[in-house]
Amino acid sequence: MPTADKAERILILCVDRDDDLGMKAGISTPILGRKDNVNAAASLALRDPEEADANAMFEAVRIYDNLKKGAKGQEEYEVATIAGSDLEGVEADRQLVSELTDVLKEFKATDVILVTDGYTDEMVLPLIESRVPVTSVRRIVVKHSKSIEETAALFSRYMKILVENPRYSRMLLGLPGILFIVLGALAFIPGGLTYAIPALGVIIGAFLVLRGFRVDKTFHNFIKWVRDYSPPPFTVQITSFSALAGILVIIVGGYLGGTAAANFAKNVNDAFGHIPRLIGEFLIASTYLIAIGMCVILSGRAVRWFFERDLRLWRTVVIVVGVAASSVMFVEASKLLIDPEAEYEPVILGVTYEPLLFAIVGGISAIVLTVLAVVFLRKKYRGYFKKTEKEMDDFEES
Repeated sequence: MPTADKAERILILCVDRDDDLGMKAGISTPILGRKDNVNAAASLALRDPEEADANAMFEAVRIYDNLKKGAKGQEEYEVATIAGSDLEGVEADRQLVSELTDVLKEFKATDVILVTDGYTDEMVLPLIESRVPVTSVRRIVVKHSKSIEETAALFSRYMKILVENPRYSRMLLGLPGILFIVLGALAFIPGGLTYAIPALGVIIGAFLVLRGFRVDKTFHNFIKWVRDYSPPPFTVQITSFSALAGILVIIVGGYLGGTAAANFAKNVNDAFGHIPRLIGEFLIASTYLIAIGMCVILSGRAVRWFFERDLRLWRTVVIVVGVAASSVMFVEASKLLIDPEAEYEPVILGVTYEPLLFAIVGGISAIVLTVLAVVFLRKKYRGYFKKTEKEMDDFEES
């Protein structure tokens, strides 16, 4: 006798990819269970007796009843309906996958019998097969008489869809309406009809561009993003603002340094023969601003690490001090590159190193003192921070 673990759990799944259930009957999906599916199909059929999705749902229920009657052993059956989106395309597929996942959480199916109302719905077959095997596909085709009267009725039905469905009415009614309005307005202007063809070309071209590049959809998504936007935490805002301000200061520093070097290059005949001087001119004009910009960026991060109780705060403080001290060394070095024979003491090999030596010694001292202070504060306020020493070591290794 088969065990419960090997029982077949077959799901009869009806797919409504364009969400007629929601658009016409106002019914939310997914729908799980025979009773709920029958009620939903009846409600949709009452709203639109010619709706093929209602027939597909009834067929799914019929298949469920037949299989239920002939069930053998440990076989289990369930019927469900999922829907996509009236936008179709990617939005519809994503909605279908989401609803199928919800259904499979409630009924862990081993096989699926797919019931659709046409080839459009069968486009989702690969999506379903990627999550659960599909053992059968039942496609429902609504039968129509071939008589002229019923052909006319069918034609009028689709014309009604083209007029009432917003997806089609925009093109069928909206664009011609705009063209007629423009032609009517030009008719009131003396000689205005001579511009009719250019005006129609501009309108049709603009419409094709908007639809071709999906500008309308992009605009709709932007409006939705603005409506649903929620600002990030204030620590992220501080980091973003400091990063923007720091980058702007660095750009200004680089621009001033490049301008200083370019001005010097214009006043000499052989610029390549004065490369050390060019580097010195660039550094002395840009170093402090570049260092300030980097410190602004790092300070914003330090504020964030402080409020988030992150041990990376201490490392950031050391880096800020290191950048500030390094800027002084770069400036003193740039002075030597610009004028290496200035008369200051002490003089080593004809070059004055006193300011640069003081900058190096002072910078190293400042960094060492900062590291010692950080080690002390890190131990003293260890309990304030969330991350453990081991987590910090793992982060540094990564």
